[in-house]
Amino acid sequence: MTGSIMPRSRTPRPRKWLATTIAAAALAVPALAACSDPAAPQEDPQSNLSAFYDQDVEWGPCATDTGTSTASDCAMVTVPLDYSAPDGKTIEVAISRVASTDPAQRRGILLTNPGGPGGRGLGLPEILNAGMTPEVAAAYDVIGMDTRGLGKSTPIDCGVEQMTWMRSPGTTEEGWNESVALAREAADTCWDKYPDYLPHINTQNIARDLDVIRGALDQEKASYFGWSYGTYLGATYAQMFPDRIDRVVLDSAPDPKKYGYEMFQDMGPANEKAIDGFSQWAAERNSTYALGSTPAEVRALIEKLISDAATTPIQIGDYAVDDHVLPFLMYVNGTGDTEKESEAFAQVLVQLRELAAGKTVEDIHPQLTGLMQAWFQTELGTGPDYAGTIAIVCGDVSMPSDPAWYRNKLEEHRGDQPIFAGTHNTIMPCAFWRSEAPKRIDIDNNVPALQIQATGDTRTTYDEGLGMHEAMKGSRLVTVPGRTHAVFPGYANTCANAAVNSYLLDGSLPAEDVVCES
Repeated sequence: MTGSIMPRSRTPRPRKWLATTIAAAALAVPALAACSDPAAPQEDPQSNLSAFYDQDVEWGPCATDTGTSTASDCAMVTVPLDYSAPDGKTIEVAISRVASTDPAQRRGILLTNPGGPGGRGLGLPEILNAGMTPEVAAAYDVIGMDTRGLGKSTPIDCGVEQMTWMRSPGTTEEGWNESVALAREAADTCWDKYPDYLPHINTQNIARDLDVIRGALDQEKASYFGWSYGTYLGATYAQMFPDRIDRVVLDSAPDPKKYGYEMFQDMGPANEKAIDGFSQWAAERNSTYALGSTPAEVRALIEKLISDAATTPIQIGDYAVDDHVLPFLMYVNGTGDTEKESEAFAQVLVQLRELAAGKTVEDIHPQLTGLMQAWFQTELGTGPDYAGTIAIVCGDVSMPSDPAWYRNKLEEHRGDQPIFAGTHNTIMPCAFWRSEAPKRIDIDNNVPALQIQATGDTRTTYDEGLGMHEAMKGSRLVTVPGRTHAVFPGYANTCANAAVNSYLLDGSLPAEDVVCES
């Protein structure tokens, strides 16, 4: 799903690792009445929420730090913090718009989400719009959103300083205990600061926010496009409001039954396989990069960099990178299989090797610099985004509270995941969350949808995508070869991009599932 749980590799990041971030001031929310049944789908959503559905939306220029350009408009939409108490406290949700290029041809709105969870979405409409045919760009106002608790949408900032759920415990007892302490600290600091807000940050309420946005924009139905976690949100919206949704595109989906820790674990084997794929590529170019003449030698180099960093951290500028952080660097760099992405990973490894040997590297690769900033410089705004991620995931899924349960998972996979066992089988802040997640809404419907899934996806694996395809019984699956995450439009697969544009334009799904060629 694209660093939070489903990290992303392209702006505004099907996860948010390398994006420029925004320092968000936290807004305290006063105490609220308890929810009666936050999981219950609302068959008639406007019955007691008419003031929210009927509100006026005032569009204006976007702030300069939203990731949008002058092609976009922005607005704020007011929603209930607690949908079971609509007369209580409210929050604001920030939305953006790339308007239809031809109002005479306009069909409606296309709601969007870039994934994460916790991915800021105000810049996504422009990215999608760039991949649309002129006819599709004329058919929709494309709507972006920062989900509740994030970015411009009544954000939280718990002071979370690291992505503790991506930090490898390493191999020592001390490292494991530190991971447990960091996970507990992340949960406790969030709950101490936002005890009345956190119980209401979850996917079901975000889906309700989407429907309020639809109503406030005076649309009987809304179409939807989501990357990564955004597909889970879209499927949830379709399940809760099947009569309110029009055309649905799910790009790089998880299995909704595995959403949570099991989905996170599935990334481990996929990332190990991605390292093998890259190692083959690098071995064939050993004369250029000297990373190894065989795939086994390249992999051994990566594993040795990590193991050696346990005793001698690699100094990258002001940062000492040890075996807790290095697997994260490999995780991010191994996402893609394009020539450009592979070249960047090779260049990063060359620099890491030189730095580990104590040599001076004059110009640190921009990708390595960006990763250091994402991990260490939370004052740039990544901290609030991390808080948004854990708030949604832990608000959605209750996880075991016993650290020993996670430790057993870690030890079980050390042998088959020598690089990524620690990043995908570690303890999460959810272990110490102070509220139970709402009852899960099972995804099981016949809503028509177009699903795009890459065979080598390391974030939402192909098998995970098949789970979504089974749950969304009215969907058609477009399979794309390659190791990528978030296919449309950046992966430039002509077959997949054409399928998205065709479906959004005329609403006709393929007669059967489609397998694209490379």
